[in-house]
Amino acid sequence: MNPSEPTILVIDDELQIRRLLRVTLESEHFRVREAENGRLGLQEVAHQAPDGIILDLGLPDMNGAEVIRQLREWSRVPVLVLSVRAAEDDKIGALDAGADDYLTKPFSGRELLARVRAILRRTPGAAEPAVVAFGEIEVDQSARVVRRSGAEVHLTAREYALLRLLVQHRGKVVTHRQILRDLWGPNAEEQTHYLRVHMAHLRRKLEPEPHSPRHLKTEAGIGYRLVEG
Repeated sequence: MNPSEPTILVIDDELQIRRLLRVTLESEHFRVREAENGRLGLQEVAHQAPDGIILDLGLPDMNGAEVIRQLREWSRVPVLVLSVRAAEDDKIGALDAGADDYLTKPFSGRELLARVRAILRRTPGAAEPAVVAFGEIEVDQSARVVRRSGAEVHLTAREYALLRLLVQHRGKVVTHRQILRDLWGPNAEEQTHYLRVHMAHLRRKLEPEPHSPRHLKTEAGIGYRLVEG
């Protein structure tokens, strides 16, 4: 098989649908990989880096919209939702979560292929690596796991969100206001004491010398910056 052929990952718990999609896609020279639930789908994206995803919303282990939200924390791979749910709220929820398009079941093969080709033409920016390492720290964004010298570090949801934001903008200054808005909402933009507390906790867990941090740097009066070296 030609290695230049685009790879599509199908995340759907119905075997019959996966078989139908495989036949339809392979007839037009797409390569196809499959996952039967959201957790396996996210692992496939991290390890296989497909060119596009066809995703069902009704997965056995998590809602498809949650799969998209987790995926969008570290990947811009195009996603076409394929679902029996035709309600406007379901469509809006999936698109707001980060899906690129939405198609309801039952579907025609021709329309499916046209929509897959369309989302693949929307070239995303450079792919964000699933695993980012700096110093002794390794952040596995697909698994939401942080390790220090190989040992897993427990972070609260807020601490992880703060670290992830700095990782996504590594090397750049992220302002106090931007962090507060992203993590706490627009009404918290002046509550910098929240941020200082969580940053102190994060440094204690990740930095060898929390009071003289090597990676989680303060830009006085402006914000924070993640330094990889």
